Amino acid sequence: MNITIIETILRNRTLFFSEVSGSKQLGAKMRDMFASCVVFFALYGLVMGAANSPLQAISSAIKLPALFLITLLICTPSLHFFNILFGSKQTLAQTVTVILTAMTTHAVLMVSFAPITLFFLMTSRYYPFFLILNVVFFVIAGLMGTSFLKQGIRTISETDNLEGAPMRRTIFAIWLVLYCFVGSQMAYTLSPFIGDSSEPFTWFTQYGANFYTYLVEVLLRLL
Repeated sequence: MNITIIETILRNRTLFFSEVSGSKQLGAKMRDMFASCVVFFALYGLVMGAANSPLQAISSAIKLPALFLITLLICTPSLHFFNILFGSKQTLAQTVTVILTAMTTHAVLMVSFAPITLFFLMTSRYYPFFLILNVVFFVIAGLMGTSFLKQGIRTISETDNLEGAPMRRTIFAIWLVLYCFVGSQMAYTLSPFIGDSSEPFTWFTQYGANFYTYLVEVLLRLL
């Protein structure tokens, strides 16, 4: 894993996206970002799962990277082929590279939240609060990743057919919503990541109808 790619993305993303637009070393970029995502999400998964038990920490370290990479596999084809339908010239490798850029940013920011998560883990293990805290962190990091994704899509689309540009922007907005729904439901399917300390360890637990109804239940418990 070449850790310098993270500094390049964060410090000079304009140059980075220009290289992606020119299809420069896409294979190496994808490989380094994939490895970074796995390592950083696994590290944060360890911290999340430590609220329950060592087994939960190991489970979350495996499932958190899987959550984002499976969501990537599910959602990427729809964005790529609908863009092609409306005049995009970008390759599948370029699309995957830009999405991985957003995921890498997300993963790095989650690791930056790890000390705060550890602090609350050591001072309070009230499960509803700890769960909502992590949801807030994921949302904040996700919004930052989305801003990187927008800039990347805009850069690699500069040579695309202008006639289909409004439709491609609409498709991208719809796709972002779809990505959020798929990702949140996938997180629910792979849960628990934290695990209630008052309950025994389990690999998979279905709490309710879907992620959103379960989140409402947790909020009500917290209030």
